[in-house]
Amino acid sequence: MTGYPPLPSDVRFAAIAPELVLTLTAIVVLLAGLSLRYRSYTPLVVLSLIGIAISAGFAVAFWGQSREAFASTVVSDQFAQVVRLILLGIAAVAVLMAEPYLQEKRITFPEYFALVLFSTAGGMVMAAAQNLMVLFIGLEILSLSMYVMAGLARTEPRSEEAALKYFLLGAFASGFLLYGIALIYGASGTTNLNELMPALFSPSPEKRLLLYGGLALLLVGLGFKAALVPFHVWTPDVYEGAPTAAAAFMASAAKTAAFAVFIRVAIAFQPASTLWVTVLAVLAILTMSVGNLLALAQTNLKRMLAYSSIAHAGYLLVGVVAISNFASARAGISAVLYYFIAYALMTMGAFAVASMMAHEGRESNLIEELAGLGTRSPHAAAMMTVFMLSLAGIPATAGFLGKFFLFNAAIQQGAIGLLLAIVLAVNSVISAFYYLRLIVVMYFHPAELPALPRPGFGLQLAIALCMIGSLLFGLYPLGWNQAQQAAEGMVRVVQTVRR
Repeated sequence: MTGYPPLPSDVRFAAIAPELVLTLTAIVVLLAGLSLRYRSYTPLVVLSLIGIAISAGFAVAFWGQSREAFASTVVSDQFAQVVRLILLGIAAVAVLMAEPYLQEKRITFPEYFALVLFSTAGGMVMAAAQNLMVLFIGLEILSLSMYVMAGLARTEPRSEEAALKYFLLGAFASGFLLYGIALIYGASGTTNLNELMPALFSPSPEKRLLLYGGLALLLVGLGFKAALVPFHVWTPDVYEGAPTAAAAFMASAAKTAAFAVFIRVAIAFQPASTLWVTVLAVLAILTMSVGNLLALAQTNLKRMLAYSSIAHAGYLLVGVVAISNFASARAGISAVLYYFIAYALMTMGAFAVASMMAHEGRESNLIEELAGLGTRSPHAAAMMTVFMLSLAGIPATAGFLGKFFLFNAAIQQGAIGLLLAIVLAVNSVISAFYYLRLIVVMYFHPAELPALPRPGFGLQLAIALCMIGSLLFGLYPLGWNQAQQAAEGMVRVVQTVRR
């Protein structure tokens, strides 16, 4: 007996320690959920938060280190650590806000907590992926969990419709992504992002054409997950039909993971930015404008937030476009990372307040039902006001600083960036109308419904954390230095690719 052969020297499990911890926690939570005899999910909440905390501890412990592992398919650098911490924060809020909501909606599926953890682990894999196949694996882990989460309200036709639409369109988009990866591999002979550049300048026009086609299909797959126009049509129906706690998580986690990949791909192809910068700029303009204009006509709060999330995807794409210019790449990456934080805080907070409208199995998210909320439930109205102001980009909120950093990065990019900055400013004004309209409804329309029920402790804590974060990150740029450090590491990658 010679035993098993030794592992290759680059098999470093420490590089994926946060993902491993979160996956093991999800398995434990899933098994623990099967043994619950009571409807209280508190043990699952505690277990999930412990796993999230340990995973975050590993991410912090590895800060400042850059480790490649598994034949350079995974890189655990500062960029990956920042995105991991943001995703873990999103997961923590999603776990906290879920128990009261699930109980009010009478959704007796403790699998929700395990699905959040699995999905978060998939997003973290995407953030650390340096290989397109690893990216695809992470995307599928993220997506499959979300498909199930969208349909957890089994007794509601809207929820089942949302899950089916999300699954069918998501599977279709995954097919585009996988076929794109196949074309890229056919053109370059590799799926490693840092080794694709030579194929762009290959003397063979067939190889270049294959690579261009592969990149286009890759954009379709990632555009679906990030809800970019014209790949956004699933978003309002899925967000409206999915349980509100699940919609909050989907709106934040999926977008963060997708744009982390966008940054990795943009860095890999930065020297050939003339090939993609115009395409992304057009998509950014369409996404910002379509999202905000369609949000103006919405009477359902969740659909309004869905179109709002589409518009914010356009804002984030402005930061990605800034990577096309080496001089503005650092500012663009830093701005996108900071906006991840701001967007997650204000979006999850708004969905969390919306989840308070669930009572005794019933939930309606019509905007008119928030009429008089300022007198019926003043605390809920005040917190929703903070989130709406932050989404609108009003000063002293996280949304304002996030948009300011994106605006600054766009101006540094050049002529295209200046155009995007103008469009961003115009769309911010348009968006203010429907965000402020909600505040007017809450405070100046007569109350027609009773006060909202007092939320559970977890939901109160989740809303409070989001509100405090939205104000703190607006008054002082917490995390900006860390975002710049992560961006500096990515800029060094650009320099390596250029050589």
